[in-house]
Amino acid sequence: MTKEISVNGIGLVKITKKRGLKRMTLSVKSGGEIRMSVPYTISFSTAEKFILEKKAWIIKSRKRISEKERQKTIFTPETKFSSKFHQLVFVPDKKTRIIISEDKIIVYYSANNLFKQEKFQEYIRTGIIETLRSEAKQYLPQRTAFLAKKFNFNYGKVSVRNAKTRWGSCSGKNNISLNIHLMRLPEHLTDYVILHELCHTVEKNHGKNFWALLDKISGNAKELNKELKPYSPNIF
Repeated sequence: MTKEISVNGIGLVKITKKRGLKRMTLSVKSGGEIRMSVPYTISFSTAEKFILEKKAWIIKSRKRISEKERQKTIFTPETKFSSKFHQLVFVPDKKTRIIISEDKIIVYYSANNLFKQEKFQEYIRTGIIETLRSEAKQYLPQRTAFLAKKFNFNYGKVSVRNAKTRWGSCSGKNNISLNIHLMRLPEHLTDYVILHELCHTVEKNHGKNFWALLDKISGNAKELNKELKPYSPNIF
């Protein structure tokens, strides 16, 4: 059961009641969206009181996310950017266009002042996203199969998507969804995210058993999770 409520000084909050959940969780998403999950027996009024108690944290988190989103790369010929299999390069030309070769994202541009235009920056980002999507469809299902076989996991299907906040997810039927932006991460962090979702085929929450299992197969889950923190699917 999901309900949106308006909280004074905060705005709309999406609250979802979940069976089997043991505690309330609160998160601030990209763009400042606030989501909350609560045990099914918790009333919406109790959830609202909890949100108000966390008001200062919410405001601080929104500010941090806003500042982080402003860190998005402005792509120019001096920008260094690469995915697992492609490198971004710029070539001056009479016609502006993007060509995806076997190992390069080639941006042909007709004038230097284009780089100051948000529309052109989004055009470049679109080219990058489509490259990441193509790479992810080829690489991530195969890599998941390899790691699952290595560590004896069973799962359903693997899908890839362009998500703004989550690196991956695992459904109740053990279907795994992976973010195309994993193709921008170092290989060991991509593997860490895949292993994280494979562990959810066995342990459905983030309890002690889950972290013990992930730590066992990844080598050092705490350090890898810490290393992953500075990266964001929404900033590149």
